[in-house]
Amino acid sequence: MIAVVVVAMTTAAPALAETVVVTARRMLDVETGRLLDDPLVVITDGRIAAVVTRNGGRPKIPADAKRIDLGEATILPGLIDMHVHLTSNPKYGGYSGLQFTDSFWVAQGAGNAGRTLRAGFTTVRNVGSDNYADVGLKQAVEEGWIEGPHIVPVAYALGATGGHCDETFLPPSYDRKSPAMGDSPEELRKRVREQRKYGAEAIKVCATGGVFSRNTAPGVQQLREEELRAVAEEAHFWKLKTAAHAHGADGIKAAIRAGIDTIEHVSFIDAEGIALAKQRGAWLGFDVYNTDYTLSEGAKNGVLPENIAKERAVGTLQRENFRAAAKAGAGMIYSTDAGIYPHGDNARQFAVMVRFGLSPIDAIRSATTNAARALGRTGDVGAIRVGAYGDIVAVAGDPLADVTLLERPVAVIKGGERVR
Repeated sequence: MIAVVVVAMTTAAPALAETVVVTARRMLDVETGRLLDDPLVVITDGRIAAVVTRNGGRPKIPADAKRIDLGEATILPGLIDMHVHLTSNPKYGGYSGLQFTDSFWVAQGAGNAGRTLRAGFTTVRNVGSDNYADVGLKQAVEEGWIEGPHIVPVAYALGATGGHCDETFLPPSYDRKSPAMGDSPEELRKRVREQRKYGAEAIKVCATGGVFSRNTAPGVQQLREEELRAVAEEAHFWKLKTAAHAHGADGIKAAIRAGIDTIEHVSFIDAEGIALAKQRGAWLGFDVYNTDYTLSEGAKNGVLPENIAKERAVGTLQRENFRAAAKAGAGMIYSTDAGIYPHGDNARQFAVMVRFGLSPIDAIRSATTNAARALGRTGDVGAIRVGAYGDIVAVAGDPLADVTLLERPVAVIKGGERVR
């Protein structure tokens, strides 16, 4: 029998503290990759106070502690999606979204936040939204008005005038433009400061064209390396992590050399780019599931033919490059681009990652330990460990044997509170 005592709480919780005790059949230790028997997790005021497995000495627990017994389930840390758009909805593509007033998007975003949490994703990084909507959703979750995960907002994504993160669907008479565009290193430094001022906790920049914009080619670089470096330096000066939307090989390598922390999409990365990412410690976030949804459902949702054609051209090559990066041992994070496909289906990407070369434990680590490191929040999320948030997802079986179990969680706990 395995006997592991991770930590035992030796003193009683404070008199006014709320204590929750979670038990289950097994726990996946994502750091070691081992399944441990009979875990007992003590959560006090939303954070983990003790973790004990079979034959470990039991901690002292207040008599009035709440119990959550998950029976034969396997527990693991709450999952992390590093690339979501909570206020986006794939049901409305192309120009069909113009039928709604501006506030519609944040209102339906509240529903998307709840779906994401119930799917087992207790933390997300929202990499771009209009009108600082992701900041508002984060505040509403924290105040208890809506149900949702911990949200790391980036507010507006930065980019070049006319580039992927600008407004590219309307004619000049509408004078529609993103307020976060910059066309020099100094302009982009100012945009970083503005996003931080209004609540961004990370910074995203668009280094190349994209699939779902008009008049941009995904593989073409749109910001110079010195501009990307200005974004990275300014964000890091303010202690903020950075992400780059980058499909093309040149833009990927420029973003890595500039010091951007995570590279998103990474569709056309080459061998040089993979080696550079490993050398510089950049994390790669391939969104390898959403192609299936866009190609099957995009046209009926109003996605323009040119955007579907770009997705078809990008998707196959992106998955083969994912395979090459996985084989090379590049650092991977779990980035799905939820909002391009329905929120709540986030876990469907695990199976695709395994199909194209990751082991189940490494796919799970991409959404736990790796993601926590990339966020710079290992003390809060990514593992069932003392001091972290009491965020737990439970599945009915062994996720190392069948990673699709993560698509069907039997329980989700956030901060010690079971999500209904």
